[in-house]
Amino acid sequence: MPEIMLAVLWAGLTAYVLFAGADFGGGVWDLFAGGAVAGQRQRALVEHSIGPIWEANHVWLIFVIVLMWTGFPSVFAAIASTLYIPLTIAALGIIGRGAAFAFRKVSTQLWQQRLFGATFAFSSVATPFFLGAAAGAIASGRVPPGIARGDLVGSWVNPTSLTAGALAVGTAAYLAAVYLARDAERAGDADLVDAFRRRALGCGGVVGVLSAAGLLVLRADAPGLFAALTSGRALPVLVLSVLAGLVSLVLLWRRAYLAVRLTAALAVTGLLWGWGVGQYPALLPGVSLTEAAATDTVLAATLASLAVGGLLLLPSLWWLYATFQRDR
Repeated sequence: MPEIMLAVLWAGLTAYVLFAGADFGGGVWDLFAGGAVAGQRQRALVEHSIGPIWEANHVWLIFVIVLMWTGFPSVFAAIASTLYIPLTIAALGIIGRGAAFAFRKVSTQLWQQRLFGATFAFSSVATPFFLGAAAGAIASGRVPPGIARGDLVGSWVNPTSLTAGALAVGTAAYLAAVYLARDAERAGDADLVDAFRRRALGCGGVVGVLSAAGLLVLRADAPGLFAALTSGRALPVLVLSVLAGLVSLVLLWRRAYLAVRLTAALAVTGLLWGWGVGQYPALLPGVSLTEAAATDTVLAATLASLAVGGLLLLPSLWWLYATFQRDR
């Protein structure tokens, strides 16, 4: 039962990375769209693409948090207390980003639109960076069990965490560029299709280089994690991620914008699951999955509740996405 709970939690984390991550990436491209006039069309496409879904995508973050504190309470306590600085900044970024995105739509004065636009764009960069830095702290074993036992600053200000934060921002921007290229194609805007195609190709190359450089960082800064990723059961998952990334670049070059959504998502999923598979069964240093899990009664009740809730949630989300992905 602990394995089932962990798999469900990781699936929710994957959904958050793929969907909400792309929303954050849209904010990154909003930042680099240009001036108020030159970047108007790109910003309009970003707003049109993420407007109906960005709030719904945060369901997955709530889902992951609730499962962690319910299924693995000691792990949740250790992470939340040691990493409260980056997690608090990320939470503020989520709040500020959402408020600014909503207010910019209804603002009538240019200075207000610029203020809220800058807040939206900056938060879209800062939030995935600090979430990635927190993930790097966990992966590199810098979050020990217990309440605030880890270094409150050094746990997330280190080479592995900073690399993970940069990779999170790059991955979000890459996913957004891939998705936006398809959205522009569906809207019949050839200029925006080419613009986001170029950005997706460039960002995909940068993420690939950053991933390779990240392995060198891990080798020097987190040798245990490096060994887990480059040998054993995690290696095939990472190889699949690399192959999917290369295929994605080929598909982008050939302008197969619908198919590349799947391969790009597979590449990002491979990175995330490679980390999970490599670290399994340890959740924190010296803490295994079975040691951290709640009782079978709690796990059973939680999984049963999820099964009932999923009957409502998953079809609703599918309907939402399907409705706004239609040509008309």
